[in-house]
Amino acid sequence: MERRRADKEEAEEPLRPEEEEDEEDEEEGWDDWCSDGEDVGGGLLCLFCSSSFDSESSLFEHCAAEHCFDFHMIVKELGLDFYSCIKLINFVRSKVAEKKCWSCGQAFSSNTELCSHLHTVENCLIEGKVPWEDDVYLKPFMEDDSLLHSLSIDDDDEDGDCGVSMEKGQYSAGNEVLAEPWGNKLSSISERNDSDISAQFQQECTIGSTQREVRESLHVAIDGHLKVARASVNSKAIKTVDDNYFGSYSSFGIHREMLGDKVRTDAYRDAILGNPSLISGATVLDVGCGTGILSLFAARAGASRVVAVDGSAKMASVATQVAKNNGLLYDENVEAEQKQGSAQVISVVHTKAEELNQKIQVPQNGFDLLVSEWMGYCLLYESMLSSVIYARDHFLKPGGAILPDTAMILGAGFGKGGTSLPFWENVYGFDMSCIGKEVTSTSARFPVVDVLSSQDIVTETAVLHSFDLASMKESEMDFTASFELMLSESSATVSGVTWCYGIVLWFDTGFTDRFCKEKPVVLSTSPFSTPTHWSQTIFTFEEPIAMAKEESTLGSSALAGTDECPATALRSRISIVRASEHRSIDISVETTAISSDGRKRSWPVQIFNL
Repeated sequence: MERRRADKEEAEEPLRPEEEEDEEDEEEGWDDWCSDGEDVGGGLLCLFCSSSFDSESSLFEHCAAEHCFDFHMIVKELGLDFYSCIKLINFVRSKVAEKKCWSCGQAFSSNTELCSHLHTVENCLIEGKVPWEDDVYLKPFMEDDSLLHSLSIDDDDEDGDCGVSMEKGQYSAGNEVLAEPWGNKLSSISERNDSDISAQFQQECTIGSTQREVRESLHVAIDGHLKVARASVNSKAIKTVDDNYFGSYSSFGIHREMLGDKVRTDAYRDAILGNPSLISGATVLDVGCGTGILSLFAARAGASRVVAVDGSAKMASVATQVAKNNGLLYDENVEAEQKQGSAQVISVVHTKAEELNQKIQVPQNGFDLLVSEWMGYCLLYESMLSSVIYARDHFLKPGGAILPDTAMILGAGFGKGGTSLPFWENVYGFDMSCIGKEVTSTSARFPVVDVLSSQDIVTETAVLHSFDLASMKESEMDFTASFELMLSESSATVSGVTWCYGIVLWFDTGFTDRFCKEKPVVLSTSPFSTPTHWSQTIFTFEEPIAMAKEESTLGSSALAGTDECPATALRSRISIVRASEHRSIDISVETTAISSDGRKRSWPVQIFNL
């Protein structure tokens, strides 16, 4: 996995060196690891209520009649293009979810009150701009939103669909207009082969990274050839990310950092070498082997055969040489009699786990043990867990073991020391706190990967989500957790207000006694434990929240979470889902401050990408 360390003061884009790999066409085996997406089915959900409709036109007629939201009129008056239409729909859905009027911003306690309030809007512009202009609204607010998939993209001046201000038969591509109508493309499509179609389709979809992703994910092609082309474009995009991902692991600096992380490496060594009943005589699959250290441990512990898999051509070559230099590389030319009792058991295969059976003949009874160091920042960054799950389901024998076999994401609130503010408040005796405030504001838009001191944790710890690696499904990688945070005992003993600046997440993985009967092991990345190369992942609030003990004196009209009305608890909801960009994750953080007298104050949801 790619290691990206973001400084407290800014989030850096990871370096992604290019590495080209040959793609071999092998005979069909297991299900393809990347399949074409299924067409979205089901009704179209109203933007404001629970009603659903069979067509886009009937939905918008309902919205205009019942909710004073005339979509076509807004689109026509503002001359919105396709992407602005997408933004508008996602903007409205986000405001309705917050129980706020999309046009005036007034908040309500229930959806019923909101729907009763909805009114026609005379002017959608605020200082000459629409409130949904931000590109964040290109991302679908509602998962699998059928309305976005069915939204018309070609202009029809008479019907007003989407109101795209272009000549009929053209469609918008960001700041460009692609003049050739889709009808002409479809009429000549049968005369071209799939590779030509794919190349042209890919070229026409190259309209800026964000807009391309939205168009590829939302455009439902009605022609079978276009579906093939679209699948090809998506596969190539995924392959590019994978090539960069595996290529980034060609850097020996990354492997030195991981091998030098004693918490990480000692945990795996202790789990493998300390449980002979699990390892001795076992067949072992090492997914994402890197330098091959886990395979070396398994061979030393007495495994009968170890297959080490890595998607990086360079690291597969390195792992092979390392195993050979240590007398552990499997030699198929050695007679079977000579192999009895031999430690030469490691085979290294350059492939992705999903394509292993296309490279070698997988043992008939499968593997006894699957071992992998798959964890990324915030546990799930890099999405390598999906490869581990695939390998478990396809190559591990029934009842086989997996190391580690459990994982848990935890979180807590952190104080001022978890930000860069203390540094900027005294720079060689000068007050530069104005810079610190700007840096903190920037941090509220980007996750920060850094080591937090346990002294900076101001609340109790909450468990967000637990994973059972032996049985979980890939869909369980996406989850939403609701929890409450209260001041820790050490913070509660401090008189006055304690300020919480955000939430920090970390993870623990377990090598439990389910499989490690002699020596269970826990690998923790907690701020209360020895720091690891994973550090912790920090999510900074838009503004700090005041917290205090329950017996604090409250201001009569102050908002919860302020100095005059500190919160006794923070209620938070965090969602972590796989992002549209392969191997990335999106994290949303919703926070509500609750005072001792029951007053509540909620902040707008914060969206982070890692």
